[in-house]
Amino acid sequence: MDYVLTCNDLDKRYGNFYALCRLSMHVPKGAIYGLIGKNGSGKTTLMRLICGLSHPTAGSYTLYGITSDDKNICRSRKRTGAIVETPAVYLNMSATENLEQQYRILGLPSFDTLEEILELTGLSDVGKKKVRHFSLGMRQRLGIAIALCSSPDFLILDEPINGLDPQGIIEIRELILKLNREQQVTFLISSHILDELSKISTHYGFIDRGHMVKEISAKELKNLCRKCIRVTVADTKPLCLLLDRLGLDYHILSGTEADIYLSSPSHTDAFPRPSAAGISITSLVMELSKGHCEVLSLREHNESLENYYMNLIGKGKIEN
Repeated sequence: MDYVLTCNDLDKRYGNFYALCRLSMHVPKGAIYGLIGKNGSGKTTLMRLICGLSHPTAGSYTLYGITSDDKNICRSRKRTGAIVETPAVYLNMSATENLEQQYRILGLPSFDTLEEILELTGLSDVGKKKVRHFSLGMRQRLGIAIALCSSPDFLILDEPINGLDPQGIIEIRELILKLNREQQVTFLISSHILDELSKISTHYGFIDRGHMVKEISAKELKNLCRKCIRVTVADTKPLCLLLDRLGLDYHILSGTEADIYLSSPSHTDAFPRPSAAGISITSLVMELSKGHCEVLSLREHNESLENYYMNLIGKGKIEN
């Protein structure tokens, strides 16, 4: 697989505190990579390292094939745009003036692509409006527009929808998807709003206390988080015999509890099995009764990205 970014045993230490500890990560080309973790887990520290705003204590990362200790790493960073923490904008300037200023900073010879960027980010109608009058969502879009001035292949966004109203969240989500699908921009995004992240991400990295706990694709996660019927029975042995005979996909949780899947796995099996959607609940209970399998309880269960995160990381709530 072709990776835009790989991190190899990254450490970042402040005194005796490790913000990052032997962290490894892989961001595929063309991915929307969701970086998930609670406050203080190391997400922003990692992004600052990749952007060159800080340097690792140990380990290295590779950006577009160039390692972080190579003198040519700046060449790779020119292909990267970023908004770390909050967008850096001039409030007393208009959106157009902010972009023109960024063009000058980058040493670009003309403003030829400026209108195209305003159009792409949905700011054409407010290009002359002072940024101090912008909503938070408009400022976020302007921040992305500024990051796009260098025509990056890779965008790093730190909490891009934090504090936005529902309309602003939708606008940023659609902009990210548009850039990814039409411009083939790869994204690394951190967010605490996991429901929104689950709508756009193709890959996930779960980080806790500076460690990468798990990397998984959205396809793999979808397979793990399928809808199912969670059934509690007196004994799962006769249940297994019946489900095997019916050709249903299931997972045994204990000697008395099992999940019977309502949807097929997202990957292609050599010998795909039918799902529980092909049999009614009443028929299933009647079949279990015939097989002398006593049903104690039965309910629909659907594991979300948030539930998966909490089960993976452990205790505590996601911080906002």
